[in-house]
Amino acid sequence: MIAIVLARILAAITLLSIVPLAAGQSTKPVPSTDRRTWDIAVWGAGSTGEENRDDFSEAQILRAGVFVGRTLFRDLGKGWMRGDLEWGFNLAPVFLTFNSQNIYGAGFDPIVARWNFAHRKGRISPYLELVGGGAYTNSELPTGDTSSFNFTATGGGGIYLATRSSQALDFGCRWLHVSNANLGARNPEFNGVEISLGYHWFK
Repeated sequence: MIAIVLARILAAITLLSIVPLAAGQSTKPVPSTDRRTWDIAVWGAGSTGEENRDDFSEAQILRAGVFVGRTLFRDLGKGWMRGDLEWGFNLAPVFLTFNSQNIYGAGFDPIVARWNFAHRKGRISPYLELVGGGAYTNSELPTGDTSSFNFTATGGGGIYLATRSSQALDFGCRWLHVSNANLGARNPEFNGVEISLGYHWFK
């Protein structure tokens, strides 16, 4: 299936881009995300994918919101895998779909598990994350005996680009899955690639 093949390619590209970054460590004093406890961010993300057929131009989703996270454990692991485990949530008042149908709503992700790698190259440091939640829309998504509530799940990674002390840009790439888990008579799934941009304030 095309969606499965693309998912594997995306996962490989993400890992290949993160491993070289995590393998090297800078000794220069640069703006850092180290020793953070709280992480507050605003973000926006756009995705394209398939719902009813193997066509990644079939549907598009735009999401935007606020992220709040807290570092739970520091300096776990060894070598290039060493890092901090962060747990948080996303509040997304913007959830819009395009192309196949124009539907709007809001989402909430109570599960955001993020692994922040300790090593960095200059001002760049990588992360991996898994996210789970749901979205409620003003009509069935997609239309036709489905459900106005859908579960959402994303997995992928990205990089922080430190801009100043305790602040950073965030560029991410993820796999986005949306489905109603048989809450409706039909359960078509959205599967697609999502690109995100965020800005973080660390406390």
